[in-house]
Amino acid sequence: MYRSRTCGELRLEHAGEEVTLAGWVQRSRKMGGMTFIDLRDRYGITQLVFDESSDAELCGRANKLGREFVIQIVGTVNERYAKNDKMPTGEIEIIVKKLNILNASEVPPFTIEEDTDGGDDLRMKYRYLDIRRANVRANLELRHKFCLAVRHYLDEKGFMEIETPVLVGSTPEGARDFIVPSRMNPGQFYALPQSPQTLKQLLMVAGTDRYFQIVKCFRDEDLRADRQPEFTQIDCEMSFVEQDDILKLFEGMTKYLFKEVRGYDLGEAPFLRLPWSEAMRRFGSDKPDMRFGMEFVELMDILKGTGDFAVFNDAAYIGGICAEGCASYTRKQIDQLTDFVKSPQIGAKGLVYARIQEDGTVKSSVDKFYSPETLTAMAEKMNAKPGDLILIISGPDMMKARKQLCELRLEMGQRLGLRDKNKFALLWVVDFPMFEWSEEEGRLMAMHHPFTSPKPSDIAKLDTDPANVLADAYDMVCNGIEVGGGSIRIHDAVLQAKIFNVLGFTPERAQEQFGFLMNAFKYGAPPHGGLAYGLDRWVSLFAGLDSIRDCIAFPKNNSGRDVMLDAPSCVDPKQLDELYLDIKPTDK
Repeated sequence: MYRSRTCGELRLEHAGEEVTLAGWVQRSRKMGGMTFIDLRDRYGITQLVFDESSDAELCGRANKLGREFVIQIVGTVNERYAKNDKMPTGEIEIIVKKLNILNASEVPPFTIEEDTDGGDDLRMKYRYLDIRRANVRANLELRHKFCLAVRHYLDEKGFMEIETPVLVGSTPEGARDFIVPSRMNPGQFYALPQSPQTLKQLLMVAGTDRYFQIVKCFRDEDLRADRQPEFTQIDCEMSFVEQDDILKLFEGMTKYLFKEVRGYDLGEAPFLRLPWSEAMRRFGSDKPDMRFGMEFVELMDILKGTGDFAVFNDAAYIGGICAEGCASYTRKQIDQLTDFVKSPQIGAKGLVYARIQEDGTVKSSVDKFYSPETLTAMAEKMNAKPGDLILIISGPDMMKARKQLCELRLEMGQRLGLRDKNKFALLWVVDFPMFEWSEEEGRLMAMHHPFTSPKPSDIAKLDTDPANVLADAYDMVCNGIEVGGGSIRIHDAVLQAKIFNVLGFTPERAQEQFGFLMNAFKYGAPPHGGLAYGLDRWVSLFAGLDSIRDCIAFPKNNSGRDVMLDAPSCVDPKQLDELYLDIKPTDK
């Protein structure tokens, strides 16, 4: 028997008990004739004591132990003289009688502690060491508990977990696919699924009624803090439902997860449902952070054409936010904000500000272009009070200017401490546009995916005004992060063909790529809809992380590489020959 107890379970009531422990050496301290070693396993840390006066040979062996040696000990639980209230086992220690070295260790490339000295790339290269750190391991335990709670809730609601294939056909609409060549079918390729979308719809046609799957998905796209080339979805679909049925059920699931996993009560009130157009107008984003206000106020009627400031007079949009109590910002702070919005990532041309003085007058960077009356009217429309700071962005493109103002709003929220990671604000964004124009493609593209149903009242517009058709789609947003989304699906082959036509598909191409789905609709497809949650994003939110990487056991870096496995990598030419593939020369 390697161990009778773990390193995290012993307490004062176990004093006098003989135990066998096994784990890794966290650290070693020699104090006079005593050697103290912290022994760590997945469950915690226990202090070991070696007394030179009792057993000099044993103590000598203990002094030779290095960090991360794997050892087994036998000893007696003893009340600790100098107790440590910062660790669960801090009231006890083990007086060691026997020591067995199970495996020696080289000096690790970074310290295996919560506040490690290892950088991101180094820790990812030795991820198997990084996971030994308690805070990283806690994130994986949180993920495990989250998945268990999801399965419990959905099982209680009658959902059935069904696995779908990982090797599927390519679907060029959307993000880039990861392509897998087929040896048995030369010149043909599988794709790794971006989501099980069409497959879960087929399961509804098959009569399964309520399906879910915690599933790996793959997208060959540029990475961000909340995006990896492979990610995990909680994928769900239901038959004989309308939008309201889905939103209510998954609000319930969200509240259950917060309470069971995070210990956070979201209350009984239903989540806010905010139309997409209103979200864009008020916050410049389809995933607004509702933990704080600072809503946009459009100022076109007050500032365009009422002064000699050409930037505003030529603008298609002028909008501002009011930062409460920030009129005391120094010139240096204003310059920092200006540099922020002018950065390549944001792309604004500049920033206009106005301070509301204690006497109610307005002091602005555009004073010379506008009368005091106009600036006062602007402050009144902004509902700005003495001591407040107004920040204004304009531009020739309304959507771009709103997005720039959105980034400024989030930056101010961060600076003012309004984006507390322990506070959660959830809402549904609904009534998305069905289509969006792609300059690159020169045509309308599906904003969600081609299988989303239009609002029933907008179906007639598909023939006359498709750009203004609204989708029966919805996203759940938490703290400015899209954590899930879905829609009511098309279940009629004729309507599905019409959507493909709007998207520029020929009937032949639609049949070639999605004929299996449209044919299935001819055999009694029920009305259905669903959504998918981003598991990685949810867990990172619950853990208070800025990136999803630390809640994934073996993540990729920002270049999409696994630096631990050195993947992707070149393959043997023989493998390429078997697949009938040649590699084109590249400058990279």
